[in-house]
Amino acid sequence: MRKAKVRNINVAALTSNLTEEQRKQLCGFLGNLELTLLYKASVHGYQASAFHQRCDNQGPTLLVAYNRSGYIFGGYTSVDYAQSGEQIRDDHAFLFSVHDGGAPLCIKVRSGYCARCDDAGVPNFGEQLYFCYNNHPLVKNVYKFRSEAFDFNPNTLYRDDTWLSECEVYKVEQNHQVTAEEKPWRNILWTAEQRAQLMEMIRNFKPLVKSVSRVRILMIGPVGAGKSSFFNSINSIFMGHVTSKAMSGSAGTSLTTQFRTYPVKDGRDGRLLPFVLCDTMGLEEQSGAGLDIEDISSILQGHVPDRYTFNPTEPFCPDEQNTSRPASLQEKIHCVVYVIDGTKISLMSDKLQEKLASIRRKVNSMRIPQVVLMTKVDEACHLVEKDLQNVYLSSYIKSKVQEVSSRLGVPVSCVLPVKNSQELELNCDVLLLTALQQMLNFADDYLDDVAPM
Repeated sequence: MRKAKVRNINVAALTSNLTEEQRKQLCGFLGNLELTLLYKASVHGYQASAFHQRCDNQGPTLLVAYNRSGYIFGGYTSVDYAQSGEQIRDDHAFLFSVHDGGAPLCIKVRSGYCARCDDAGVPNFGEQLYFCYNNHPLVKNVYKFRSEAFDFNPNTLYRDDTWLSECEVYKVEQNHQVTAEEKPWRNILWTAEQRAQLMEMIRNFKPLVKSVSRVRILMIGPVGAGKSSFFNSINSIFMGHVTSKAMSGSAGTSLTTQFRTYPVKDGRDGRLLPFVLCDTMGLEEQSGAGLDIEDISSILQGHVPDRYTFNPTEPFCPDEQNTSRPASLQEKIHCVVYVIDGTKISLMSDKLQEKLASIRRKVNSMRIPQVVLMTKVDEACHLVEKDLQNVYLSSYIKSKVQEVSSRLGVPVSCVLPVKNSQELELNCDVLLLTALQQMLNFADDYLDDVAPM
């Protein structure tokens, strides 16, 4: 895992307390970023005024506290401290904890809740956890808010040891020292001819089983990962202009509330292409929120109709007429695609990871092939942001692909980095079409496996 580089403002006065191993652990939460030490309480004082003097208007920051029990814990916020007096919404905010002998802990802010109050007081997270409380080396947990923005156990987070031996705040910036490998770790042709060839192969694809006219590909993933955007991107390529048929965005809760089956036309007046992309409600960490695992089982078996509206508190229940007639092979799902935001892989919570593991077990039991679409690779790596053709030269993207493979239990070869397109662009299109072609191949493998001899 790539290290987060730490830069001190004044080395004589400010020296980071983080060891090399601790920096590596924090890098697991932050990704390919650089840390600049802004504030050290033992040097500048534990007063709120000292904190704000050095940390206001510095962009994203990471607060790192140390206690006598050997716990290193704190929180990240992507929004400036500005003493605005406002409640701050920050979907990227999280709490963390690392200590010897224990697994790193990351607790993301709950959807729809304010990450902190931006006042003139000491730094806080969710108005639950206050650092340098009352201008002392102390962390204060306000218990009446525990069920709100951050769901954590004080004993797990910091062993209920509230006295601090140190408190530091780091400015978090993109590390522009991104390394490129000498040779690509995957080969791809970035040419207009390759784009045209991929489009033609997809147009001419014929499912192995004659009773299946179009393979069905199910998109599953957390809120905001890019499921709907992937359909819009593929649809745009074949329509020849940017489309937005599927609702997409970055809201805290899923914009997709229905099960949608999206066929794609080869141009406005063209024939339907031999695949259907199926969009689902986003996965959420909390039980009773987002897509229910039982709903996924019904979708896989072909029981859920197009435009069915999900109810997170009540799984889909097929009527007796549907259950008495087994779904045809045409109605079932032939390939499952997990859509994961490449910028948030290390922030994936244990609860979300367990949900995905439960889904994978269900999909495995039905022998349906699975791939991972790793989106937003340009936002994850500065080298790729400069030129998308660097995606298979970036050692950082390679490390993220390996991390996704490890976390979700899929082969590295089945993790496909992409950038959903905001406009028609050759490099984007080649990546997206390459991923789609692999999905069609996997769907054919499934049909070959289940089709009667």
